[in-house]
Amino acid sequence: MSLFPLTVRSVVREAEDVLGLLLADPTGAALAPWEPGAHLEVTLPSGAVRHYSLCGDPADRSAYRLGVLREPAGRGGSEEIHTRVREGTVLGVRGPVNRFPLVPAERYLFLAGGIGITPLLPMVRALPPGTWSLVYGGRSLASMAYREELAGLPGVTLVPQDTAGRPDLDGVLGGLAPDTVVYCCGPEGLLRAVAERWRGPLRTERFGAAVPAGTESPASPACGEGPAGPEGFEVELRRSGLTLWVEPGRTLLDVVRGAVPGVAYSCEEGWCGTCETKVLAGVPEHHDTVLGADERASGTTMMICVGRAHGPRLVLDV
Repeated sequence: MSLFPLTVRSVVREAEDVLGLLLADPTGAALAPWEPGAHLEVTLPSGAVRHYSLCGDPADRSAYRLGVLREPAGRGGSEEIHTRVREGTVLGVRGPVNRFPLVPAERYLFLAGGIGITPLLPMVRALPPGTWSLVYGGRSLASMAYREELAGLPGVTLVPQDTAGRPDLDGVLGGLAPDTVVYCCGPEGLLRAVAERWRGPLRTERFGAAVPAGTESPASPACGEGPAGPEGFEVELRRSGLTLWVEPGRTLLDVVRGAVPGVAYSCEEGWCGTCETKVLAGVPEHHDTVLGADERASGTTMMICVGRAHGPRLVLDV
């Protein structure tokens, strides 16, 4: 998927520490269509690559709308947007890509935590009233982006923590019909709590690496396995005509980038999908949170930032 330029048409304050951006084609051309749940891969002026959910109206092909939370303790992308991106700034974009699609169902429950509202907002706007409900939690009303848009929609419950506490997940999930499709997006603690309580259809999207229960930050996989595991293996880059050795303690992405510097990547933690690579031979060992069970079982694609070889050799379409 090629990179193309979009111009920041406007920058507005959507809530405390949340900026809303409208991105448009510099020539005024209509943008590519998208569906609720889609996101853009955005290359910032510094060269950093970040992923942001589309939260506007899919019928409006004149601009893409993004909502960006400022995270001072993050990796710097949100800080750059809040401090350096202005009206007229040109950003490189890939997409839209949709790994969080709205599936057909009779009934939906949407659970949003903080900036996790962004991919869910187009979903609830696309569905008929009476078929869905939304519970949206945040630190305070002032911190909850798009709350005024949502306040006019039936089925929305806003739960500001400073006055109402945390959402009552047991109460919300306890009375659902078992075929209700639950969508959840927000902090890892919310995603984990919902997964522990709901055994019906569940679709989640996270904005960072999964955090194992009982830890405060992403942990290394158990037993020394994972993105920089103890076993070396051979990787052939078929299109590049190269065969390389992935040493113990080095990631597959690191080795591939050393030979092919332009290979796409972003999060390096297995959650964004940027480095997805076609597997031509060999059995990949998956450590990402992007691929579903069927995709993993097929062995035809992998995230090379965290994936490794389940065996002595892989052949990649690079």
